[in-house]
Amino acid sequence: MKIDNTIAAVVTGGSSGLGKATVQALAAAGVKVAIFDINEDVGEALAKEVGGVFCNVNIMDEESVEAGFAKARAANGQERLVVHCAMVAGGGKTVGWDKENNCYKRATTEGFAKSMEGIATASFRVASIAALGMANSQPLNEDGERGCIILTSSVASQDGQMGQVAYGGGKGAVNSMVLPMARDLMDVGIRVNAILPGTFATPPMLGVKAKAPAIYENLEKAVPFPKRLGMPEEFASLALEIARNTYMNAQLLRLDGGIRFQPK
Repeated sequence: MKIDNTIAAVVTGGSSGLGKATVQALAAAGVKVAIFDINEDVGEALAKEVGGVFCNVNIMDEESVEAGFAKARAANGQERLVVHCAMVAGGGKTVGWDKENNCYKRATTEGFAKSMEGIATASFRVASIAALGMANSQPLNEDGERGCIILTSSVASQDGQMGQVAYGGGKGAVNSMVLPMARDLMDVGIRVNAILPGTFATPPMLGVKAKAPAIYENLEKAVPFPKRLGMPEEFASLALEIARNTYMNAQLLRLDGGIRFQPK
């Protein structure tokens, strides 16, 4: 796919972190970008900065996502690239010690289901709505490519850290979607890939750096090379390469500095 001003893109979770860096990189390449997020003030400011459009979208709500795509398409035309970074997720061990009540307790089924909804179901929701619009559009090139969908998974889907049964399970479900979805969409020329980030310097992690610098330093030391957290710009760079490289399809791409989490 040629990344230029003929392409419209949607980035979910585009107001901060990995999504914001992707928005900025796409805009710098001339792409018409729509930002999907619930943080309206920050999102509107970023959209103004990059010449894009902000859509107040809750990925947990079908009508909200549909309305976001309608607004984005009215402003920029049919999106040919979607980078899905937004999620809703919780943590907690399957069974863990409750210090307050001096007993073990289990993670709630409701909490687990919400994480699966906010990661796996939301990924399908965004991808399938985008794919329908792309499928009904003209091919972009001689390969018959109509679009590219990039989902965001996590190394937690493969490394299985403690306390991440819901998060890791949800991201694992995203991994398992990529190949069958790419095969579902091969006849209409839509590629599907996922990026599996390691530990990145996003706003939550920068909060850890401010409040608990020793913990942050240990996270940096855990990365084989380079010994630091990933930069959102590095995620954005990979997203752009996936979009540009038409032969990259149905792949799970770890971006993690070589880190492999081990159980304690």
